[in-house]
Amino acid sequence: MKKAILVVSFGTSYHETRKKTIDACESKIKESFKDYDFYRAFTSGMIINKLRKRDKMEIYNPLEVLEQLYKAGYEEVVVQSLHIICGDEYNKLKDMVSEYEDKFEKISLGRPLLTYIDDYRETVLAVKQDLDKMDIDEAIVFMGHGTEHESHSAYPAIEYMFRDYGINAFVGTVEGYPELEQVIKKLKDKNIKTVDLLPFMLVAGDHAINDMASDEEDSWKTILENEGFHVKVHLKGLGENPYIQEKFRNHAIDCMKELQEASI
Repeated sequence: MKKAILVVSFGTSYHETRKKTIDACESKIKESFKDYDFYRAFTSGMIINKLRKRDKMEIYNPLEVLEQLYKAGYEEVVVQSLHIICGDEYNKLKDMVSEYEDKFEKISLGRPLLTYIDDYRETVLAVKQDLDKMDIDEAIVFMGHGTEHESHSAYPAIEYMFRDYGINAFVGTVEGYPELEQVIKKLKDKNIKTVDLLPFMLVAGDHAINDMASDEEDSWKTILENEGFHVKVHLKGLGENPYIQEKFRNHAIDCMKELQEASI
């Protein structure tokens, strides 16, 4: 049987962070899929176009890759998402995979980072491994991407679980709820003066570099400083964490096992 593993992420146009995050997650997944041909897709058309124009780098979207696999005669396809939550991007990918269910003998989509309660617990423990190596002061502020989708509740849920594990973390989002405004209110209520600022995203890409860490007047760093906080910035995406890489691999393995069990 001709088999493929397709790993899908939003993508990034920053090569160095891509190597440390997306590439690293893909490499970890490949280790457990030696009998599968490997393929990559990005869901961001803007990033795909930028890489094509700037770097002559050809990366395709999930529908394009699925069509290529269908025409190439593949029979089994495992699709693994590198998204963080079951938000808009993940659900669009789910719809794309559904379109191809009748074209392959077997096809299934692996879950994103945060789906089940155990996923939240394992993610918190993975991040804690990194935090324990850092010189953290009073509190951590995480910048998540955010979504208007109902899955936005993932962000306050993971904040709650960080607290359960003794981590004084506050999670805000760029596009959704909670916003930085709510985070600042909670920091002031607790009389916190120093914060460590980190992205709660797969890659430390455009949002982390510009919206979070830059000296622009509307960046989170600048806003927090103007509110009287001492801010320490850490530009490290979740995908750099080897335990997170392992977690995505395990999700892909779960997906593969579901396909195998379905065919028994």
